[in-house]
Amino acid sequence: MEIERKFLLKNDNWKKLVSKSIHIKQGYISTNPLSVVRIRITDSKAFLTLKSKGSGISRPEYEYEIPTQDAEEMYNLFCTESGLVKIRHIVEYKCHKFEIDEFEGRLKGLIFAEVEINSENEKIDFPEWIGEEVTGNPKYFNSNLVKADYSI
Repeated sequence: MEIERKFLLKNDNWKKLVSKSIHIKQGYISTNPLSVVRIRITDSKAFLTLKSKGSGISRPEYEYEIPTQDAEEMYNLFCTESGLVKIRHIVEYKCHKFEIDEFEGRLKGLIFAEVEINSENEKIDFPEWIGEEVTGNPKYFNSNLVKADYSI
């Protein structure tokens, strides 16, 4: 089960707190209102992820590490839209890990933070650079951002 919240950022003060950055290329084999199937390729690993529609900010998620060569082949054969390219920056703040996605290519300039939590009611101490919450806004779903005609 995945429980996460997503936020726009107020400023770039988060940059001085980054502990790690990972290059990510991802594409979608399937995007429909009920589920998505994603291929994600990072600097050193690759994953096949299946996500189902959930309720609130919770949803079932299954993620499997797969060989990078297989992921590249699946990406090229099955991903029907142009993919997403981004750098994911990891920022530890108090008891939470914020994953800040800085998009490249046609979405350059779009940056948002995600934080995974253990329950929907979990209290989070937010850093000052966290802005508007966009968790339930379809405009910021990666599965929508991947669409070729999508603009921010």
